[in-house]
Amino acid sequence: MIHVKVQQQNTGNEQLNPMQAQLKGRDFLALNDFSSSQLQHILHEAEILKKQHKNGQQDRSLEGKIIGLIFEKASTRTRVSFEVGILQLGGKPLFLSKNDLQLGRGEPLSDTGKVLSRYLDGIMIRTYAHDTVIELARNATIPVINGLTDLAHPCQALADFHTIKEKKGKLKGLKLTYIGDGNNMAHSLMMAGAKLGVDIAIATPPGYEPDASISKLCKNAAVETGATLQITNNPVQAVQGADIIYTDVWASMGQEQEQQSRETAFQSYQVNRELLKHAKNDYLFMHCLPAHRGEEVAADIIDGPQSIIFDQAENRLHVQKAIMKSII
Repeated sequence: MIHVKVQQQNTGNEQLNPMQAQLKGRDFLALNDFSSSQLQHILHEAEILKKQHKNGQQDRSLEGKIIGLIFEKASTRTRVSFEVGILQLGGKPLFLSKNDLQLGRGEPLSDTGKVLSRYLDGIMIRTYAHDTVIELARNATIPVINGLTDLAHPCQALADFHTIKEKKGKLKGLKLTYIGDGNNMAHSLMMAGAKLGVDIAIATPPGYEPDASISKLCKNAAVETGATLQITNNPVQAVQGADIIYTDVWASMGQEQEQQSRETAFQSYQVNRELLKHAKNDYLFMHCLPAHRGEEVAADIIDGPQSIIFDQAENRLHVQKAIMKSII
């Protein structure tokens, strides 16, 4: 669902190019809301911002802006990368836990969105139900960014594809294989691949496949770029010819009570040296973190020379800065 917010009058002399005009005022809830060219623009902006940062140059695009950060789920990378990114762009972050807001006492989300819009210039929310993000965006008159829901993790996926492009020099024509639970990470990687021309293979145990409606959306989006989407229960088949191998925890936040049953179901889906014999020799390994070494991935793989997990983590900062610069 695409929401375009009414913008305050620009008091400066800034001239927006057509792509900037398309993105300004938008919510960033799911990758399917954006065209391939719009996502490419954000990735290009992230490249520029990262180079500027490394060269000691400053971009003050959020000067005078205050961004609220709502957390119903705990976080390390999301909180730190957003707070640091806002500060680096000249803005001010305002951290809001569920217990800091009247949401924790039952105030309607619609009221919260309307009230916060009177104080803030943008909102990032990390929560459980995707409907929560949609309802907040529907009632806020300022841009809303999805920092994670149980259905999607768009900021992480876009940072991942930025990292892949850095390492491989391109995106189109590559193959990314995801092994594990068909969760929010799988959903966003599928959509990013479909939009950016990367072939995606997803291997899950039976009963843990990605949401069927999202798979359909991804296949439709892939028609434009020529990307392919494969969903299978066979991890060996999925990793054949893969340039990128990706995995995530078997039990996400809120699924702790399923840990034992999931360990049983996912036993043969560990990313290890034996499985990776079937990938390309120059594969790269990715994980959105936090990771459980010895469960979804063997320690010698995640800590090995072909692992780029910390480059991924760093690039959350630069891509999220690009998102905020583009829409706020």
